[in-house]
Amino acid sequence: MAPSQAVRCCQRGLSWIPVIFINLVVCWSYYAYVVELCIYTITNTEEQVFYLIVFHLCFFMFIWSYWKTIISKPAIPSKEFCLPKAEKELYEKEERPEAQQDILKRVARDLPVYTRTGSGAIRYCDRCQLIKPDRCHHCSTCDRCVLKMDHHCPWVNNCVGFSNYKFFVLFLAYSMLYCVYIAATVLQYFIQFWTLCRRRAIEHCPENHLPDTHAKFHVLFLFFVAAMFFISILSLFSYHLWLVGKNRTTIEAFRAPVFRNGPDKNGFTLGFRKNVTQVFGDQKLCWCIPIYSSSGDGYTFPTRLVNVDSEQGNVEHQAIKCTVDGHTNPRPLSESQNHLLGNNTHSEEQKDGGPANIEVCQPVSVTMENES
Repeated sequence: MAPSQAVRCCQRGLSWIPVIFINLVVCWSYYAYVVELCIYTITNTEEQVFYLIVFHLCFFMFIWSYWKTIISKPAIPSKEFCLPKAEKELYEKEERPEAQQDILKRVARDLPVYTRTGSGAIRYCDRCQLIKPDRCHHCSTCDRCVLKMDHHCPWVNNCVGFSNYKFFVLFLAYSMLYCVYIAATVLQYFIQFWTLCRRRAIEHCPENHLPDTHAKFHVLFLFFVAAMFFISILSLFSYHLWLVGKNRTTIEAFRAPVFRNGPDKNGFTLGFRKNVTQVFGDQKLCWCIPIYSSSGDGYTFPTRLVNVDSEQGNVEHQAIKCTVDGHTNPRPLSESQNHLLGNNTHSEEQKDGGPANIEVCQPVSVTMENES
């Protein structure tokens, strides 16, 4: 085995350590709550049954959303965004950046690509050798471009992006619910055990109705661990709720996406309701279930701007051209995307004190015109 391959194998193995750690903590919490608390400590049968039923519901939803985030493969750009063989050879031979950009512009003319680099150039990944779709970024850890990449999370050993962002938000929500439920139901027994331990350290402890077993140590640590994880997850969950409401990724929150008319941090903002719909889908009954229901295809995203571009002609919201099986065909937006564009969208820029002369995205039907 080559040294580089051995290093990559070691890195892949080490990357699972955070996931193994989380699963060990969860397995211990399950044992401590079910066995040590509900079976050995709680004597009331009705209380035992109620605690166990609610606990297993929270536990099941938490594990389901967590492992959906882990096993969902990040969505990557299709072959249509790779340079054709002839254009690729020209690009590699060309040394002048201006000439390379001309090649990329010719290829991107038939692709639904409307964002640029900070300098206004076509976003191209030299590593993956493809033109990056809007909101797509290269993950150095996974070594591939990921559609609508948010960040690489070591706790799930996966990239969080278009294919699993909903699962990630639900994972944070159900992990908080799991910790809150454990802390709330354990609190009274934590106080009793803590008081019992303090009394024993000072003087002879009087008789107590709680059993004098090692369960008290599990209950004490269970409360501390649940409270600690709840506090740590709360800030992260609140931040991602804010991102969902603004229709931004973590990358876009730190670096505003650059459109053809310049950077705009609210370029993808469609209003709170539509922003939430893009992540969780149109069916509200599916919002709380970790099954895929996000709107769109990961390549094209409705924006609140109507741009006229000299490179690709007028922006077409109702039909976007893309290359499929080597042929350039109009690809209509999905039903969910049309639904997002169906109603009036209020500009967030004016609320943030931005320029008031930016047009708000309305349902339009403009023919895509390429340069001759």
